[in-house]
Amino acid sequence: MRFELPGKMGLGTAPLGNMYEEIPDERAMQTLQTAWEEGIRYFDTAPQYGAGLSEMRLGAALADEPRANFVISTKVGRLLLDETEEKSGIFANGRPNRVVFDYSESAALRSIEESLKRLDTDRIDIAWIHDCAEDAHGSRWEEVHDQAMNGAAKALTRLRDEGVIKAWGLGVNRVEACTRALEKADPDGFLLAGRYSLLDHDNALTHLLPECERRGARLVIGGAYNSGILAGGEHYNYKKAPDDIRNRAARLRDVCERFGVDVRAVALQFSAAPACVASVIPGTTRPERITENLALMDIAIPGELWQTLWDEQLISMEAPIPGAAS
Repeated sequence: MRFELPGKMGLGTAPLGNMYEEIPDERAMQTLQTAWEEGIRYFDTAPQYGAGLSEMRLGAALADEPRANFVISTKVGRLLLDETEEKSGIFANGRPNRVVFDYSESAALRSIEESLKRLDTDRIDIAWIHDCAEDAHGSRWEEVHDQAMNGAAKALTRLRDEGVIKAWGLGVNRVEACTRALEKADPDGFLLAGRYSLLDHDNALTHLLPECERRGARLVIGGAYNSGILAGGEHYNYKKAPDDIRNRAARLRDVCERFGVDVRAVALQFSAAPACVASVIPGTTRPERITENLALMDIAIPGELWQTLWDEQLISMEAPIPGAAS
């Protein structure tokens, strides 16, 4: 295995960048403090999350903790400029700094340097190339991906070989980007958001997990709740969920309710089950959710529940499930 992470659950800090809403500093810091007190030692962040706000809050929360006692991953591919812009989208309530795409080698190096300052730390453990599988400025995603592989990937490979970072990979929500990266470079793993979940896992299960296991690459699973639709929210893939997804999520909840099991427990444990998964990283802005999520990972799920999900064709028969029910 290319890298290991402390514990099967980490914390995704996108919500602490004022995602969807403005989060008071006090509540953000309480959330991070609770995560630490509950034993979470892996934290993922990115410059994009609130234009640096998530990184700054995380750095402040961990400032007095021994650096050897936790793992941080952040991302490259976005640069923050000193100029400001009117914000829109999911981080409309973040800092006003303008955020620009840049997947070049020089930008990756600059991004790491600036993240170190915002995080107030001396090193980044894992660097992910952020969203290099999105259509940007009229370019096809493959073109953007090539830019990242010919630019940022080379810089991160060099930093890994020099011992500046421990590992690198992609932070994306497209399975094809991960398999393509394995063909073109030597990433250590991937942060895959929303593509290995109860609602969406066939593509990753067929094409990515076997290759990760063959190569020794690791997966970090973001979006186990698919932006909230599996946790009682209305969003899927960062947008309001369409009717077909809402209906499928309702069917999943119905099966779980028949067995008296919280669907969130099933979602988290399902995403964590494959051998190549190093961690799942649900995000939150509320301290109490940290405790709840950790408890959900330990709930016993009866084998009959998994069998019912198979019978009703809600999960693939090939998907690994937690050992007690396998």
